[in-house]
Amino acid sequence: MPSPDAHWISGLIGLVQFFPSVMLALPAGHVADQFERRRIVMFGQIVDMLAIAVLAAITLMHLAQETMILALIFVIGVAKAFEFPAMQSMLPALVPSAILPRAMAANASAGQAAMIMGPAVGGLLYVAGPGTVYTVCTVLYLIAVLLMGHLRYEQAQPKREPATLTTLFAGVHFIRRRPDVLGVISLDLFAVLLGGATALLPIFAKDVLHTGPWGLGLLRAAPAVGALLMSLWLARHSMERRVGPIMFASVAGFGLATLVFAVSKVLWLSLAALFALGAFDMVSMVIRGALVQLDTPDDMRGRVSAVNAIFINTSNQLGEFESGLLAAWAGAVNATLIGGIGTLVVVGLWMAMFPTLRKRQSLRTELQTIEPTGANDTI
Repeated sequence: MPSPDAHWISGLIGLVQFFPSVMLALPAGHVADQFERRRIVMFGQIVDMLAIAVLAAITLMHLAQETMILALIFVIGVAKAFEFPAMQSMLPALVPSAILPRAMAANASAGQAAMIMGPAVGGLLYVAGPGTVYTVCTVLYLIAVLLMGHLRYEQAQPKREPATLTTLFAGVHFIRRRPDVLGVISLDLFAVLLGGATALLPIFAKDVLHTGPWGLGLLRAAPAVGALLMSLWLARHSMERRVGPIMFASVAGFGLATLVFAVSKVLWLSLAALFALGAFDMVSMVIRGALVQLDTPDDMRGRVSAVNAIFINTSNQLGEFESGLLAAWAGAVNATLIGGIGTLVVVGLWMAMFPTLRKRQSLRTELQTIEPTGANDTI
């Protein structure tokens, strides 16, 4: 059993990653719209690589201390806060808009494959010691930097603007005036907040399904496998019609799969429910991501992606907290049932509140001119 100190350190690691991702999101979005995004991503990856290289060195020399590790993780968190909006804003400029959803699905499939294989590979490397793991990670980051440096990427010359309250919060103002964008971002927020069944998997494995570590491993892998297979299918097939209804149906399917998992008492049904949950989530994620990017002008994509990052990071952290708190109060099964029902209620409310999104047929739409609003105080 992990010691209380291990739990404390684990919590601190999560905190030092979460804090810069939220606090620096708006400045990072502004930077992504002011400078060449490829260089921002490269710089962030170089910082990541150097921090992990230092971590490898102090580990191999047996000099690692908790404060040093937390400081390096904080540096990585700062770098990734700037990487995310720049990276998200690059993809629409790399592929034609007609195949952007397929490109996002292909990107997601790579991410899901890494989530499945990464822990297994890391576990094998850990046999040789943690220093080996960090060293291999450093080499992989070096490869990523070299590949990013050779990427052919064309970006219109950014219009340089000072960092004012207007420019920093331009993404927020833009989202408020685009109902479809506001609808998909807020739908993702509440769906993640309520549908946190995966955070309770250890409890379900032990107390409900009465399975051991191997069963818990299968439960953890099932959503990722469902998402991976669905992303591979989406990468080969275009979604050209009824994207709004499909998105709402997929989020509703996510809620229904959560309910099935909550009431299941047998392992195979729980695995099937989690598999479906991951697949439905992938469909809605690809539609939401493509719609936000295609509805946003290129000179605003960094700031809008930054606001989206705040929603994503906050909902992930608060979703796990909400699931754990509700499980402590009502039990894991009841907490998951409430989450599934809540997801279905949110889908119904959002369909009523965002009728244009509910009726939307295509991902591509004509962009409207957005005039800046807000304060003019220079920061």
